[in-house]
Amino acid sequence: MASQLSARPRDQPAEQLVLQEREMIEHLSDRKSLMSVRELAKASPTPTPPTGWKPPLRLRRMPPARAADLRRRWHILVDGDDVPPPIPSFRDMRLPDPVLRKLREKGIVRPTPIQVQGLPVVLSGRDMIGIAFTGSGKTLVFVLPLIMAALQEELIMPVVPGEGPFGLVVCPSRELARQTFEVVEQFLAPLRDHGFPEIRPLLCIGGVDMRSQLEVVKKGVHIVVATPGRLKDLLAKKKMNLDNCRYLTLDEADRLVDLGFEDDIREVFDHFKAQRQTLLFSATMPKKIQNFAKSALVKPVTVNVGRAGAANLDVIQEVEYVKQEAKIVYLLECLQKTPPPVLIFCENKADVDDIHEYLLLKGVEAVAIHGGKDQEEREYAISAFKSGKKDVLVATDVASKGLDFPDIQHVINYDMPAEIENYVHRIGRTGRCGKTGIATTFINKNQTETTLLDLKHLLQEAKQRIPPVLAELNDPMEDEDAITNASGVKGCAYCGGLGHRIKDCPKLEHQKTMAIAGSRRDYFGSGGYRGEI
Repeated sequence: MASQLSARPRDQPAEQLVLQEREMIEHLSDRKSLMSVRELAKASPTPTPPTGWKPPLRLRRMPPARAADLRRRWHILVDGDDVPPPIPSFRDMRLPDPVLRKLREKGIVRPTPIQVQGLPVVLSGRDMIGIAFTGSGKTLVFVLPLIMAALQEELIMPVVPGEGPFGLVVCPSRELARQTFEVVEQFLAPLRDHGFPEIRPLLCIGGVDMRSQLEVVKKGVHIVVATPGRLKDLLAKKKMNLDNCRYLTLDEADRLVDLGFEDDIREVFDHFKAQRQTLLFSATMPKKIQNFAKSALVKPVTVNVGRAGAANLDVIQEVEYVKQEAKIVYLLECLQKTPPPVLIFCENKADVDDIHEYLLLKGVEAVAIHGGKDQEEREYAISAFKSGKKDVLVATDVASKGLDFPDIQHVINYDMPAEIENYVHRIGRTGRCGKTGIATTFINKNQTETTLLDLKHLLQEAKQRIPPVLAELNDPMEDEDAITNASGVKGCAYCGGLGHRIKDCPKLEHQKTMAIAGSRRDYFGSGGYRGEI
């Protein structure tokens, strides 16, 4: 396979390359693309006032050495000032009894590592960046404190018709927004049944009649879970305001940026009238999000469980070389590896439709989802697959970000995605909540060598078997130890890929291409097709 990477010239010193990379990163940092105009004008934002929540006294008095030992045991890395202590018990987090009972009903007995440290940070009122592999329980880290904060607000100053929301969660896809909304509702129901004040949530997504959403807003709403497009629409039409909003979560923040929502989010930020607690959650943390976090969050605490962009270690990763024309036939063989449910990922919508039709002809109970299907079809496919009525879901990356499918046995990557972050998100649909799963990925000469090298290094990091076709690749990164040590960054500082440096980053190249295409569209006065949601 011919090399498509430009290897570092042997006579170029490591320090010189590091300086070049730093210049590139600083140039990227100049664009505070996710800040609102109002926030850019502020000299120095002030921290959000602390909440009334406090951990039990014995935990408040925990010696720093003991806290550090607990974090080491749970493989938790923290960064920030005055970090609250880790709490390895839901009861010690002082959650209401109905919430604790609901957690037990769902089989959640003790917190996951991201919850052990993340929940105390968020409950304390601090801004936070949460980095953990998919399936690690990030959703509860922002949902439970949001419900507690909304309850506290409702008890002090009840929401009146037309007011709200108090808290806002922004998701990159309709499916993830709906899933998050359902989690919120699951915990609100037992609270309501036990006499707590009613907390009204709203699902604010496209593809749904806006009038039904406005009816909830008119009653007064506490919590809104939204996709950027519909949220921006409601705010622009003054059907809803963020005057009282004190709590903002950007879930899968890296995907919000990748799908081109920077301008939408900037406009949303401009509607905030007061201090807010801001939370960022992601399985990957590219440079663009790091820059945003530095500028938009105030004294944030970073809670990191594993390397940002690392694959879930509970997934067995199998990579197979399959010729393009043989892939669809070999797919049937792969489906025999495990019992259902199975997820199949493709890069484009046409392949999704072709594979879906092929599987139906072969008698496989399959459904399909992509951005070209209407909302009703998408919802049917997700619910039929989740309930077990269908065995296989064929999807584009619209189903790879944050969606929690129960007990996925097997993920098949019909196409290896160009960006390694998408691969990490896809295989994270299996091996969730401590269970193991299998991910099979088809590769062939259609993939660039940069992508294959990223995959090779990811497999090495997770101590997985390296297939001969990847082992034989000419790998310039094997000689880059001096550069890694000098710059403090392993692999690419922009996307986190381990098989290339920033100068060869396919994601950065794609972003530049999109920016040029966007400026041309603006010049000619047309709209644009923005990411698939």
